[in-house]
Amino acid sequence: MTGPATGADATRSRTWTRRLGRVVAWLRPVLLVAAVGAMTYVVLRNWSEVAATLRELPWYAVVLSGMTVMLGMVAGTLAWQAVVDSMGKPIGFRKGAQIQLVSQLGKYVPGSVWSYVLQLELGRRAKVSRARLFTASLLHIAVSVVVSLLLGILALPVLVSDAPSAAWVFVLLPIGFATLHPRFLARAGEFTLRLLKRPPVKLRLTWGLVGRTAGLAALAYVLFGLHLWILARAVAPADLDTLLLCVGAISIGLTCGIFAFVLPSGAGVREIVIVASLAGTMPRGQAVALALVSRLLFTVADLLCAAVAALLARRLVRGGEAPGVPGTEPAGKPDPAAGTAEPPAREQGAR
Repeated sequence: MTGPATGADATRSRTWTRRLGRVVAWLRPVLLVAAVGAMTYVVLRNWSEVAATLRELPWYAVVLSGMTVMLGMVAGTLAWQAVVDSMGKPIGFRKGAQIQLVSQLGKYVPGSVWSYVLQLELGRRAKVSRARLFTASLLHIAVSVVVSLLLGILALPVLVSDAPSAAWVFVLLPIGFATLHPRFLARAGEFTLRLLKRPPVKLRLTWGLVGRTAGLAALAYVLFGLHLWILARAVAPADLDTLLLCVGAISIGLTCGIFAFVLPSGAGVREIVIVASLAGTMPRGQAVALALVSRLLFTVADLLCAAVAALLARRLVRGGEAPGVPGTEPAGKPDPAAGTAEPPAREQGAR
């Protein structure tokens, strides 16, 4: 009796999954065209101020702002690596940068899932379990979203009045506080491993780890806000209040971009938040110009960081590092699903 019913349920599940996939595939180009069209309209409507702002921006401010973005990406990578290292033998910053920074290029393809697909492939070549990377990335996102919402409070008064549609994400903040408990995060990670049909693992999650991850994520967002403040200060008076506003705006803008996963790197969503936040301190045309420059700098920083990491990862991409290289996990029992070796249970924190 249970066999046919189970088979029918599985068939219905696959049918709904295919339908949902077709709907998402149809929505992607529509939403992308809508986002690009809306941003183009805003730029053209304020073109005189946008063009003047672009001409006024000194090159050294742009360069310094771009370097600050790259430092923020390094801090974000360290936050991600802290979670990965809690699930097994530490992989080392070099390997972590190779996996995380290169995989971020996948977010520019519509449907942010591609960055995780690339991340898992790079992890497989580096002999790091796919299940470990996927679970760590989910836990890292959970912590980062809560941190970004906390910092986003700095821009909340402005968003509520100028962009109320972007303020809905703060509804998630109370839920986010509950999810930061190490016991909850550990159970969520173990549940993810069960979904992936991987062996159960006792995750070594502590308040110290959560605090370290949250602190590094906060540092990344502060650096991203500093990058926007440097641009703003180059074209208009900008004090400490403006810096706090920039930190809050970029934090909530990046989080909104995560939820707009059908758009490449949240195209248009982050810009809406930045323009709405800065329009109260400068002419709207200037805010639009800074949002465009910020998007360009993030793209260039992604490419540069990925290029440096890829150069260091040539041996990894050509088939994995040789045994004995520091940071490489020792091979254990082959993992047929992940295509790599699983580290021994004692290294994953099993009890």
